[in-house]
Order: sequence, then C-alpha cells, then structure tokens
Amino acid sequence: MARLVLSLLVLLQIWLISESQLVVNVKNGGGEIVHETINANTTEDTIKLEFKKADGTIVTQLIDFKSEFQIFKVMVLGEEERGQTQPQVLCFVTRFIKNEFISSDAMSKLRQKNPSAVRQPEDNKGSETHFQDMPLDVDTGARHITPHLQTSCHDARDATYTKEADLRVVARQTGRSATPMLGARKYIPAKQSRCKDIANLWLPCTCQTQVCIGWYPCGLKYCRGKDQAGKPFSYRCGIKTCRKCRLFEYAVKFKHYCLWDN
Repeated sequence: MARLVLSLLVLLQIWLISESQLVVNVKNGGGEIVHETINANTTEDTIKLEFKKADGTIVTQLIDFKSEFQIFKVMVLGEEERGQTQPQVLCFVTRFIKNEFISSDAMSKLRQKNPSAVRQPEDNKGSETHFQDMPLDVDTGARHITPHLQTSCHDARDATYTKEADLRVVARQTGRSATPMLGARKYIPAKQSRCKDIANLWLPCTCQTQVCIGWYPCGLKYCRGKDQAGKPFSYRCGIKTCRKCRLFEYAVKFKHYCLWDN
C-alpha cells in the first residue's frame, strides 16, 4: 500500500511539473474584461491559451513548438433565429514563428502575483491578414502537420483551414516532407466574392473571421547587474507582453456559415 501511495505521489509530482496554468484578467479593445487561461505542457512542448468573449465565442490558441505550427480554434454560438441551432466551430492552422511566444518551459515557471489585477499588454503587434487557401481533412494526414490537430479540431471537420505556403515553409525549415502534409488537403474552392457583399445565404463566398489575443507573454526581459567581483552580467528579470490580431480569410460553401461577416 505504501508503495502504491508513493507511486501515485511521484506521478502527481510529474504531472505538476509538466502541467502549469496561469489565469489572467485582460482588458480587450472594447474595454471588456476577459479571463484568459494559459496552460503550459513541458512534456509535449505545447502552450494552450483560451478565453471566452462577451458574446459567448470561445477562442483557443494551441502552440506546438515541436512541429512549429499553431492552431486557432473558434467556437461561435449559433443564431437560432436564422436557423443555426448548434455552435459553429472553425480551426485555422498557421506556421508558428519562433520567438513570438515564450517557450513552454518559461511559461510553466510564471506565477500570478496578483490574481485580481487587470492586465494590459506593453506592445500592440497590430493585425495580420491570412488567406487560408487550403481546407484540411483532419482525419487524413493531419498528424503529419501536428499530432494535436485531430484532437483540437474534431468538431471542425468541415471548417479547418491552413495556408499551403505555410506547410511548405515549415517542411523546408524542419527537413520534413511536404507531401504527407499536403495529403490532408481537401478540394480548394476558387476565391469568391466577400460574404458581406452578397445577400443570398446559399451562395459560396469568402468569409472573414478575426482572432485577437489581447495579452500573451511574447518575450523575456533581461536586466544587467554586477557580481561580487564587479563583473557585469545579465539575468532574466521579467516578461514582455503583447497583443496581436489575425484576420483569417477563407472560402465557405454558403454565406449561411458566415453570418457575422457583415
């Protein structure tokens, strides 16, 4: 019995070391307070950031440092008065550029000194537009992109997108073959008119969805000091925080799946 208890304690210790969570109160661009939950998993080398917007939309960002991809998952509540009885789930897969976010190891060491404080970022990174020209089949070949894609986007099988150029860049940088990644490609529809410019709900169009991460640790801060011998040295003394928006453009079969883009 004592051995079993010891084993459980060891497993719990390993779990605590590999998993850590930070909850942060963030003021968004509209002045509303949202609660961001940031989980770092050092074993899988991932970071998961999640928050719920005032309108009920749930946004999840998952960074896979090993594969150099990140997933943005957006769950939008349905508009029942317009025939949407279920939430709509979207997934956008993009290349992760190193040094855009602190490492999972550094993230796991952060602690919230004042949990009730409202945080605002030091640096606004502005907005980027990403045309997601490649719908993905999350059940076929997705593991070649990132093993977390199928789990994260199983509710977005018909609404998961990426950019072909991103797949090729990551393949070149990591020495992986782009062929298995491209094997997850679905039929690529031609670029259509913007959804906001057409009235018929049952025509294809190009939708836009904006994802803004209002606060995240985007870098480490280093300070300079002197040791006992008077020799200068630098040491880590904090984090730099940022805000960044991404505007995703992608083709939908019907405007009915893009009612927010007006």
